[in-house]
Amino acid sequence: MHAKLHGARVTDCNLDYVGSITNDRALMEAVGLLPYEQVQVVNKANGARLITYVIEGAAGSGSICVNGAAARHVERGDELLVIAYGQFTEEEARKHRARVAFLSPENRVVELND
Repeated sequence: MHAKLHGARVTDCNLDYVGSITNDRALMEAVGLLPYEQVQVVNKANGARLITYVIEGAAGSGSICVNGAAARHVERGDELLVIAYGQFTEEEARKHRARVAFLSPENRVVELND
């Protein structure tokens, strides 16, 4: 794991979109997520797990919008874990420290471990 948004609250669902999860750009920057990076999304409300990619939302908006078919697995207000994984050499892995942002119900960073 190289990045994680812990406790991201779904602000919107958009079934009529080609796919992805739209995240507030400020949250992406806080943990180092890049546009179009693959992520695993875990829904704490129902246990659903899915793989998609990240697109940028407006910075400071607090938006977490699940798009496309994945929108069938979430509801507004659901709490998510958004996790990005990386590949590392053994040496890199031993030095690596994941960046984890713990979020408030309004999708603001309350704690950042990096």
